[in-house]
Amino acid sequence: MKIRDEHLYHGAALNQIAEHKQFTAINSLKIERSVSRSAYLINDQIAVFFKYASKPSGRFKEYLFTFKRHQLLELKKISKKHEKTHVALICVKDRVICCLSYDELIDFFKKRRDSRGRAESQYTLLITVKHNEAFRVYVNDPGKKGQWLFKPKKIARNRFPRDIFR
Repeated sequence: MKIRDEHLYHGAALNQIAEHKQFTAINSLKIERSVSRSAYLINDQIAVFFKYASKPSGRFKEYLFTFKRHQLLELKKISKKHEKTHVALICVKDRVICCLSYDELIDFFKKRRDSRGRAESQYTLLITVKHNEAFRVYVNDPGKKGQWLFKPKKIARNRFPRDIFR
């Protein structure tokens, strides 16, 4: 089997999880009859969905994480089955991982949907990484490139993998 980029990036994140003192097991995660290519089951009850962005882009040096409808549906199914569902956002160039709970992720997208007045076919979460600072996580105001919908949420760097086990 050929090694794809996501194998490398998911593997780096999974290694950090495996080194945590509360780690006991990792398994593939099934959604209905299929095995997820993006999510894994940790310690038999914690679901972690992985996404990666290779490098920051644009004038604001943002990592862009686009969630398409089918990915959001997969995450919804996972969260219904696993109360502890997290999203690990791998910022490859900076070699860091931003950890959000499923509820935090969906809250960003609900605010965007409410501001726009309707659902969209995909949502993009933006993350800025500054040296030795917390991540800045946000979505843009609909129809206004480069403008936040609300002040970016600061996410501590040490949340991954710590918060997965809380």
